[in-house]
Amino acid sequence: MEKTIKDHLIDTFEDLGKDDQKKFKRKLCDRKQEPRIRRAHIEKTEDSLDLADLMINHFTSNGVVAVTLEILEAIACNEQAEELREKTKPSTPVAQPDDVDQKPAQSDLNADYYLSDECPEDFNPCSPAFKSKILKEKGTEIYETLDKSKRKRLALIITNINFKKKSLNRRGAEQDEKNMECLLRQLDYDVVKHRDLTGNLMDDAIKKFAKREEHKNSDSTFVVIMSHGMLGAILGINYDEKSNDVFPIDNIYKHLNSVNCPAMLDKPKVILIQACRGEEHGRAWVNDGVPQEPMGIEADDFVHREKDFISLLSCTPETKSYRHTEFGTFYVCCILKVFRKVAHEDHIEELFRKVMRCFESDKHMLGVYKQMVCKDRATLTKHFYLFPGL
Repeated sequence: MEKTIKDHLIDTFEDLGKDDQKKFKRKLCDRKQEPRIRRAHIEKTEDSLDLADLMINHFTSNGVVAVTLEILEAIACNEQAEELREKTKPSTPVAQPDDVDQKPAQSDLNADYYLSDECPEDFNPCSPAFKSKILKEKGTEIYETLDKSKRKRLALIITNINFKKKSLNRRGAEQDEKNMECLLRQLDYDVVKHRDLTGNLMDDAIKKFAKREEHKNSDSTFVVIMSHGMLGAILGINYDEKSNDVFPIDNIYKHLNSVNCPAMLDKPKVILIQACRGEEHGRAWVNDGVPQEPMGIEADDFVHREKDFISLLSCTPETKSYRHTEFGTFYVCCILKVFRKVAHEDHIEELFRKVMRCFESDKHMLGVYKQMVCKDRATLTKHFYLFPGL
């Protein structure tokens, strides 16, 4: 007879032994995410059967494996976690934040989001008439776009998929990489790609990208980073409990600012980051900083150190962002959906607003997978239109 979820849980708890089972219970008591189990109920469990019953009653058969894996990995019982993951592996793909398995129904997947191996042909190009109309109406309120025959646009994609700690491997991230490269090429950017970098190598890659000669003949750039993350940092592939292998997000802006990347002075720099920023499930908008007093300009030859940036992060501070193990992240999926439909007529901030609306109203975001993308460090002083196809 095929084993049930409860049977697999009992086997896992038995395999933990007395000491690790105590650690598991303590971590379960400290768990902040809802639904939570009262400490008194946890302390009443006498054996593996009691603990399995308690977990299933509170988290249901659909959600209990994800919570169990979360706690097993938190107490470094990775061998038991991998064994449980394999034994309960569903026959259909699952969605997960960049650290915990989840199980949305396969029927909920919207085929409109996902790309095949080829770039879609239904990407809406901008018409010359629309571009002429907008330039006439808004004029100096729009960032200059160079003629397609003369410009050389560059974009950078860094994707971390395979980690030294195997439990951190990001299944489905290959599709994100493929989709973002496709989108950027359709927007007329040549794409520089890197995969599976440490924190130091990510830093080096962005430094070198900022020095590229092509930026002198460009009118804008995109930098896309996709990995695990924490508040203020992206995880390198060697990250674990002992190795603090991270890349500070601040360094993106430092390497591409007016001082270190003068070729991109007064040109839009779009930063897209897909990574968790904490352990909480998203419940509300969080402001991650306080405004500072503006610094006066002392002379005409001074320039703003950091200007013309706009960033869209995959979640708000302290929260997780979710990834489907076959089709990629909800973040990239929503960007594709919006850009493919309306990038030919909307400027970048309006595109980002519509991506936010996607996260607010889409059926994927209405259940346990609560997530909200977040604009950050927006210093654009004009409207940035991509004018795809022109």
